[in-house]
Order: sequence, then C-alpha cells, then structure tokens
Amino acid sequence: MLACVIHGRDDLRVEELAAPAPGPGEMLVAVRYGGVCGSDLHYWRHGGVGDFRLKEPMVLGHEVVGTVVAYGSPSPAGPPAGTAVAVHPATPCGVCPECAGGRRNICRDTRYLGSAARTPHVRGGFAAAIVVPAEQVRPLPDGLPPRRAALAEPLAVALHAVRRAGPVSGLHVLVTGAGPIGCLVVAAAKAAGAARVTVTDLLPTALGYAGTVGADTAVRAGDPADPGWPSEVDVAVEASGAAAGLDTCLRLVRRGGVVVQLGMLPPGPSPFAGNLLVSREIELRGAFRFDTEFDAALHLLAAEPAFDALISAVVPVRDAESAFALAADRARSCKVLLDFES
Repeated sequence: MLACVIHGRDDLRVEELAAPAPGPGEMLVAVRYGGVCGSDLHYWRHGGVGDFRLKEPMVLGHEVVGTVVAYGSPSPAGPPAGTAVAVHPATPCGVCPECAGGRRNICRDTRYLGSAARTPHVRGGFAAAIVVPAEQVRPLPDGLPPRRAALAEPLAVALHAVRRAGPVSGLHVLVTGAGPIGCLVVAAAKAAGAARVTVTDLLPTALGYAGTVGADTAVRAGDPADPGWPSEVDVAVEASGAAAGLDTCLRLVRRGGVVVQLGMLPPGPSPFAGNLLVSREIELRGAFRFDTEFDAALHLLAAEPAFDALISAVVPVRDAESAFALAADRARSCKVLLDFES
C-alpha cells in the first residue's frame, strides 16, 4: 500500500509499505481522505513541530476518514464493514492523573497518530490502510460526506480552544491567524453564540476563507491603519503560532478578559507582554488538541455545508509533495486533502 513517510527535513517520500493486520480490539480502515495539517508541514519543512523532533522515519497524518474493512479477533463491537468512518487520532493511557481527572487530551502517555512526541514515533494515518483501536472509530452522521468529514479533527481542535475560553455567547471574540485552524475557530466561536468575531491575518486570501465560515470583520494584521481593528474584545484566541499574534491578543483583550494560546509557538522561549497579565488581570490559557469535541465536530460538520468552502484542493496521494507545497502556500490554499483512492 502507498503511504506518506517523512524521513527528515525536506525529505517526504511516498513509499510502498506492507498492509497492516488488525489485532484484538483493533479495526482495519481503508483511508479515503487525509487532511494536510500545519504540524505535518512543520515535520516536512523543519523536521519537527514545537518541541517534538523527528528521530526516525514516520508515516505522517492524523486527519483521516475512510471505510471499515475488518476487525481483529476476537472482534470488538463497532460499525460493520463498509461503514464510512472518521478516526479519532488519540489513544490516551486512561490511568494517569490527567485521564483520571477528565482531561485526556493532555494525557502524559498518550499515543497520537503521526506524532514524534514519543519514541518509537506513532505511525500516522497517511496510508491506504491503517489499524486503530476500535473505540477510536466514529461512524459518519447521516448527510455528512467523507470529504467534509476530513475536517473533523481540526474542527475538534477549534471547538476545544473555544471551550477553554469559557462561555462566549454574546461576546466579541478575536482570532489571530486565519489558517485552517483559525478559520475553524471562527466557525466554532459563532456556533457557540459569539455576537461578533474579528479575525486577523497578513494574507487577504486567508481572510476571505474566514469570511466564508462566519467572520464578521477581517483585519490585515500588518496594517495598523485598517479600520477593522477593535478597540477591545472580550476573548482572544491566538491561532497563528506567532509571538506577534499573542502580543496582539494581550493588547486588545479587555481587562479581566481571557486569551487562549492555541497556535504552537516556535521551540524555546517566546517573548510576550507579561506585565499586561498583571496590570489587567488577563487570564492566559493553553489549548492542546481535544477529546470529546471530536464527536461534536462531526455533528456540526453534518449540519453546515459551508465548511466545504475551506477545502481548496484534493490531490492524489502519489502527488503528496505537491499537495504539501500547495498547503504550505497560504496565498493559494486553505485545507488540502490527500486522496488515497485516486
């Protein structure tokens, strides 16, 4: 079977690998679509993401949908063969203090598809067939096409970030960064009842995508004279992964407001306006991955066809490197999918 394997910085290969076989409690899924994520791009361009560095070749990908093929023996409960499904990419340990406390997304011993956070690295989902624990497979809700369902993982990230902010109903929310995750944060905030969402980015194309999913105001981040800049907001979600974005959030959120850092900042220390946390009693909260939000994401996707506008290209897996190059060019794309059946 074909798979996308990262060997190091700028070394992405489409290789023939042996097809896996499911074991007890596992399911074999034929992958149809895989979404190219910002973390996949970081592994390709930089050999790592945040503090997670490649130490060995790894199959990339964690945003995948497909079809149930078979179960291991003894067969666990689950949807029958032929069912269209999305795959929750996290396997938390279930026993650490974080799991016991209901925060499985920050499990200290989790396994996550296509992640170099642990060694050996966890094989990802960019392969024609994958084996996953059966409890991580979700049948697609009625009316949700597999192509749109490929957005479930990044939308779950966005939903978790908005939940970390607390109730946003009736509030003004700022989102810095209009990449795929930032656009989905816009949609998540609107779905949670935000009265107004302002989004910032350097690129007009990215801001245009944000508008398709509900942004009320789009602001050019590099233009201090842009008339869309708010005087202050109630909540800010930093989705760009840039220190400048965090600075914008801290300076625009109201006194006593909440800033959620969602974008993964570069490795090492990051400067930020820490005195504002003190003098304005701003709450700075991190947001990492998600847990039960994955199921909520599937139902939101099923209810809202507007998400289709964020999918800018579907590329055959054999052309994975060109797909990655397109996904990395934010002036030409938002979310790029790999197609494992073409």
